[in-house]
Amino acid sequence: MADSKFVYFFGGNRTEGKNSMKDLLGGKGANLAEMANLGIPVPPGFTITTEVCVQYLKGKEYPKGLIEQVDSAIEKLEGIVGKKFGDDNNPLLVSVRSGARASMPGMMDTVLNLGLNDRSVLGLAKNTGNPRFAFDSYRRFLAMFGDVVLGIGHDKFEHVLSEKKQSLNIIQDTDLDVNALKELVEQFKTIIERETGEKFPQDARKQLMMAIEAVFQSWNNQRAITYRKLNNIPAGWGTAVNVQAMVYGNMGETSGTGVAFTRDPGTGEKRFFGEYLINAQGEDVVAGIRTPNPISTLKEAMPAAFRQLEEIYVKLENHFRDMQDIEFTIEQGKLYMLQTRNGKRTAAAAIKIAADMVAEGLIDKKTALLRIEPNQIDKLLHPMIDPNATLQVVASGLPASPGAAVGQVVFTAEHAEKMAESGAKVILVRTETSPEDIGGMNAAEGILTVRGGMTSHAAVVARGMGKPCVAGCDAISIDIKKGVFSTGSCTINEGDHISIDGSTGHVIVGKVPLITPEVSEELRTVLQWADEVRTLGVRTNADTPYDATVARDFGAEGIGLCRTEHMFFGDDRIPVVREMIMAESGTARRSALAKLLPMQKEDFVGIFRAMEGYPVTIRLLDPPLHEFLPDHEEALKKLMELESKGAPEHEIDRVKKIMDRIEFLQEINPMLGFRGCRLGVVYPEIYEMQVQAIIEAACELTKEGMNIVPEIMIPLISHVKELQLVKKQVVKIASDVMAEKDVKINYRIGTMIELPRAVLTADKIAREAEFFSFGTNDLTQTTFGFSRDDAGKFLPFYIEQSILEHDPFAVLDQSGVGELIKIGIDKGRSTRHDLKIGLCGEHGGEPSSVIFGHKVGLNYVSCSPFRVPVARMAAAHAALQEEEMNKK
Repeated sequence: MADSKFVYFFGGNRTEGKNSMKDLLGGKGANLAEMANLGIPVPPGFTITTEVCVQYLKGKEYPKGLIEQVDSAIEKLEGIVGKKFGDDNNPLLVSVRSGARASMPGMMDTVLNLGLNDRSVLGLAKNTGNPRFAFDSYRRFLAMFGDVVLGIGHDKFEHVLSEKKQSLNIIQDTDLDVNALKELVEQFKTIIERETGEKFPQDARKQLMMAIEAVFQSWNNQRAITYRKLNNIPAGWGTAVNVQAMVYGNMGETSGTGVAFTRDPGTGEKRFFGEYLINAQGEDVVAGIRTPNPISTLKEAMPAAFRQLEEIYVKLENHFRDMQDIEFTIEQGKLYMLQTRNGKRTAAAAIKIAADMVAEGLIDKKTALLRIEPNQIDKLLHPMIDPNATLQVVASGLPASPGAAVGQVVFTAEHAEKMAESGAKVILVRTETSPEDIGGMNAAEGILTVRGGMTSHAAVVARGMGKPCVAGCDAISIDIKKGVFSTGSCTINEGDHISIDGSTGHVIVGKVPLITPEVSEELRTVLQWADEVRTLGVRTNADTPYDATVARDFGAEGIGLCRTEHMFFGDDRIPVVREMIMAESGTARRSALAKLLPMQKEDFVGIFRAMEGYPVTIRLLDPPLHEFLPDHEEALKKLMELESKGAPEHEIDRVKKIMDRIEFLQEINPMLGFRGCRLGVVYPEIYEMQVQAIIEAACELTKEGMNIVPEIMIPLISHVKELQLVKKQVVKIASDVMAEKDVKINYRIGTMIELPRAVLTADKIAREAEFFSFGTNDLTQTTFGFSRDDAGKFLPFYIEQSILEHDPFAVLDQSGVGELIKIGIDKGRSTRHDLKIGLCGEHGGEPSSVIFGHKVGLNYVSCSPFRVPVARMAAAHAALQEEEMNKK
């Protein structure tokens, strides 16, 4: 690397970089070079590349030749500005700033006014004729250098500054006179010597190299690491360092500094938006020490500088074709641009800006789509906490279903339903939920559970309902007998109000104000653009006509997963289901199932109507039967009550039989037990009833002239012979019903691929199945050997220790589970070339998993109704990314 170029100069007609070099120069350095190329007034300087950072962080050594290139760049800088770095009389001062290739605002470190010492501060005072300015700059530099470079807590300097202002009975830093500032300089130097054991370094070159090293090291400070994880920024990128000649906003009333956006980053409105301070340096604006002024008032305060700033911001937005976040300094009336970058914006603003810029002719539709992160759309479809609200967060769990909810605490589903019927808003707080809680979950505003992961029952059902959910919140402890849950020193009683934020996982005491976003016309527009380019279908997971209607309104092209077990928990149904489970013969079971048949048929009629013309994939009963029975402890409590009251013997015997059945059906690991197609093998009458209900409903609507497309999915196949057996039953029942009704229905029979053995024998299974649907929730847990309901206890540690990058139940494990999916697709289509294949696990609405589905050749993904727009956008991204790759 000895001959490599590590330093790129910009400004003064010598600019060596450009905007396309972000990987090497970082976003800030590349954009400074681009502004210089555009003739925009930028203080000259140079950028040390990201490659240097990467090498330095590996071995704490700089590449050979770097020091010489830095020295050469300093000489160029001195020539342009007419000042000497380290000179006592006319010192060149510089800023040292970070600049990663991806914007990471405020995450890494900056040092301003570097080059000052006890002698050069006097030269600066003499040359500017402004001693106050010189010593103000020196005290700022000492505090920043002490904090960023020497690791001394910023609060130590702030404490001394506050004491000084109190002693002088002043509020603003700008009210400090030169004598006070000189005293602060001496106090700050004393702090540095006391904390480090060494005097503050007076040599400007030493200061510079120490500051460069500190900025490189700030790439791995905790806030930067956290930000990278949240925004999927690779740790191996490193940061560039930008060294720039200082310009001064703190030289009096004709100077100032500010931050602005070329459009409103909160709403997307096309207006110049920002703030500035007179007689200040950059950190004053963001530190909140002084209240900044709206950018609009700069027009009166400094009209010439404002006119120039307006011209520049329009020029920058037109050049970069995106909303810009700019920083500027005005030094004695002269404007300098310190930074431009694509501005961070809210989800609503991102969509409005993208749509507006297409209308303005700045960008095309494809560019607009790629600027909208699919997950941003999700934030627009759910209530959210008012960002201005003050919150008392008492616990945090997994952000299992987005949105926010406020309500009174209830601990049982029954109580939730009763409270909701009386008009109360409730939050259902449970150790974990089961299908039996479905009524209470539906009645609640949101759900909070102690146990469970991102694909636990609570999470999956809540997402399907569009309700907020915080799962796996093991910081809370529930005591139902006392009617309380506690978290540390905080105790919340049943009936107390709490708020939950399913987007962050926060549990908050009391009522917080919520904001309900509206689906904007711009969002509808960009989703239509997404549909024009995507090739991957998007269906929904829906179990009720209401869910199906919501999903269709959100653009779903059918149902990829209808879970029939969720239809069994109504007050009129669960007793009949339990009668069926308690039956001791096939005849008795069929008698109970005959009562369920018209109810199931009614469900399917409603769903088919809502999805008329689109395929509806109905999964036959999947969960183990014990989930439909009361909890063993509840049954035991009931038995004890009956016995203590001296209830009739037949009532006591009935409860005893229920308890015996619960014990018989109870499983150590129900995810791997008597469920799925195994139910159809052992109790064929269950699936016979469901198929009869499906085909009868389809026949009835077909006679009305509707186009009904049923797809019958047999779950948890591990061996082709299971599928052959159950399929034979399905075909017979369907044929009998169609013959009786004299209607021909074009239905399909397929299976859910959710076990590794099914994947590895997919070629054999495809001979019997007309479609595959990958159930990635179960495929993930059977591949990893993780129980999705228990993994929340240890998965956070796996992610923290970088064993796993993401929770595999939230983001598809492409290198493991994804490889199995590829094998299943290849093997399945090797024996049935037209095999239709989808994905219906919770990953169906997660953007990176959707993009993976496009790449491996899925026909569609299926997700909860409120995730359908997210999947539509992600599918569009996948198609556009593939298009770009094919061009290269």
